Amino acid sequence: MKITSVDVMKIPSEDPSFSGNGQGSKEDWCPLVIRINTDEKISGFGEAGLAYGKGWRGGFGMLQDFSEVIIGEDPLNNEKIWNKLLTSTYWGIAGGVVVNAAISAIDIALWDIKGKYYNTPVYELLGGKTNDHLRAYASQLQYNWGEHIDKLKLITPEEYAEVTRKIMAEGYDALKFDPIMLSDQPDGGGAWQTKGVVTKHIVDVAYNRVKAMREAGGDNLGLIIDMHANSDTTSAIKIGQALEDLDIMYYEEPVSTLNPDNTLEVANKVNIPIAAGERVFTRFGFRKFFEDRSIKVAQPDLCLAGGITEAKKICDMAYTYDINAQVHVCGGPIAVAAALQVEAVIPNFLIHEVYQRARNAKDRATCKFDDFQPVNGHIDIPDRPGIGQELTPETIDKSQRVTIQ
Repeated sequence: MKITSVDVMKIPSEDPSFSGNGQGSKEDWCPLVIRINTDEKISGFGEAGLAYGKGWRGGFGMLQDFSEVIIGEDPLNNEKIWNKLLTSTYWGIAGGVVVNAAISAIDIALWDIKGKYYNTPVYELLGGKTNDHLRAYASQLQYNWGEHIDKLKLITPEEYAEVTRKIMAEGYDALKFDPIMLSDQPDGGGAWQTKGVVTKHIVDVAYNRVKAMREAGGDNLGLIIDMHANSDTTSAIKIGQALEDLDIMYYEEPVSTLNPDNTLEVANKVNIPIAAGERVFTRFGFRKFFEDRSIKVAQPDLCLAGGITEAKKICDMAYTYDINAQVHVCGGPIAVAAALQVEAVIPNFLIHEVYQRARNAKDRATCKFDDFQPVNGHIDIPDRPGIGQELTPETIDKSQRVTIQ
């Protein structure tokens, strides 16, 4: 079997109000999906993790460049292709988010082809199920929850209590939100200094939001705090210490991961487990965090960290250091489907992330199958061949597409 062509696609986004950063820009949500085609009429789908923030144009170009490298290769040789992209493209070995996003999308698509070729889910090829009925959490609740919402940005403690009750009514027993991303101004904006020696006011706003969720959800609700690296070591330590008495499940990305020593400093001074991985790439990037024991939850993003091939290795490395793992999920249905394949297998799986945009019916309608929504706070693994998800022909027709042959 040979790779004959690759379709690189920017998926149309018709509902920017669900953007991850809440700004409502038409370019805030730009999913990048590839379809690798073969001479045996088997195609595989993969996604690059650049749908949010700025960077999709770089990813769109890099996917085209890397697609030229794999034309003519046997798609079943995914390890060979992964290493070829890393070592033979000059900039591959330098890493970075755009390079690794392209490698990730290609790798996911290759696993999709392999599963379809052997007529089995990818998880069987990775070693079989360790987990089936996955506990899940509702993620990014500072932007509310649900398909039809009247207010995107939540400001007051009462609003955070209400969204907590909303997700618990759906059966969730865990949630994640960022308590400092939005100020306490009506529009969430204004002067809001979250780094350095933060004021008592900012600490109190964060604390009161988390406290409202704890009181609304009770003692058994899992509370995950995501700082998005919008704090530095000084502010992360001060805010983290203030939240310790609220029994936080884990403290995600309290500081930038560019300097792992900063994460270690926070871990040593805050009595909450630290999580990181959204902006850490390949096993080489995770190595230092494992060796210094600064994180207790590894969160590789399949669409950024190197695809299924690399994420499985990262999670296995984490297991060696007695570190829990979950896939960071902040993408479209292709990304969700791929994440479930890895989380089904790893023995150190902790919990599955359900991003608030995953509820968006228009995004869900871009794909053929819609069975990735949790029921009573849990999600089951699909048993279709490959990753179990594909774009609809209508979506492909509407996409901005470049075909590499």
